[in-house]
Amino acid sequence: MPSNHEKVGTHKPEWLKVKLHNDPRYADVAATVRRHDLHTICASGRCPNISECWSRGTATFMIGGDTCTRACRFCATKSSARPLPPDIQEPVKIARSVQLMGLRHAVITSVDRDDLPDGGAAHWAATVKAIRELNPETTIELLIPDFSGQAEHLDIILNAGADIVGHNLETVRRITPEVRDRRASYDTSLNVLRHIASRGGDLAKSAIMVGLGETFDEVLRTLDDLAEAGVRRMTIGQYLQPTPRHYPVAEYVHPDIFEKYKAAAVERGILYTESGPLVRSSYMADRLAPKQKTARPLNTLIASER
Repeated sequence: MPSNHEKVGTHKPEWLKVKLHNDPRYADVAATVRRHDLHTICASGRCPNISECWSRGTATFMIGGDTCTRACRFCATKSSARPLPPDIQEPVKIARSVQLMGLRHAVITSVDRDDLPDGGAAHWAATVKAIRELNPETTIELLIPDFSGQAEHLDIILNAGADIVGHNLETVRRITPEVRDRRASYDTSLNVLRHIASRGGDLAKSAIMVGLGETFDEVLRTLDDLAEAGVRRMTIGQYLQPTPRHYPVAEYVHPDIFEKYKAAAVERGILYTESGPLVRSSYMADRLAPKQKTARPLNTLIASER
């Protein structure tokens, strides 16, 4: 009988091997990205699901620069107390990228910008509005920082009218101080999610990683907390160490355990849950979207750029 966990060693288990997808839509999107020098987290972050998501007409963009004001031990993003100012033309550039790629569902994330008076909230709102204006059929999902829990900054973003607004809890309460920046707390993140959920519907989304040393029961308690906060959409994935300098992987969690976590989440009312070793925050994001709009066919949009 297979073990539910795999000891960390020099080789990753079979279930972490990526399956290649040969959908022609992926090749079309990839060619468009190269031709127009578009930037996505999918490519720069070497996401294992890039071909699957691009084939589905979904991609993730990072705004606000490439340097974070925080330094979490699990994250490979550059860190500095004084990043460069945000590009004021970025909202329009992102909107144009969404159009060129023919996306049905666009996911936007960012670094933390504690150096800015509003944490970058106005830049977020401008990006949502620009995407909506140029791509009215595209659903928009945001993965936002915690903005230090400031409701007025969160409201600037929420008022822009995205379809989903996510904030990642990342891990269980006990491990949070070990892996997240000292300014990021478990309770602040839960309060952010409560504020998002207070807008009604199934707006709030979150994500956690496993394999950091948490116990099964700790994950269940985390699911309780997320459900209580009003989260109705989430992802659960395997933590993978970006470099030897980052927080080590404690274990590779077996797919069977991910299935149990998904069942437990659904049982608690988090009805739209993706859970698996290769799942990331925006994995199958379009499938977890609250609505599907009728978009122009992907190949038509790409063909118009040729």
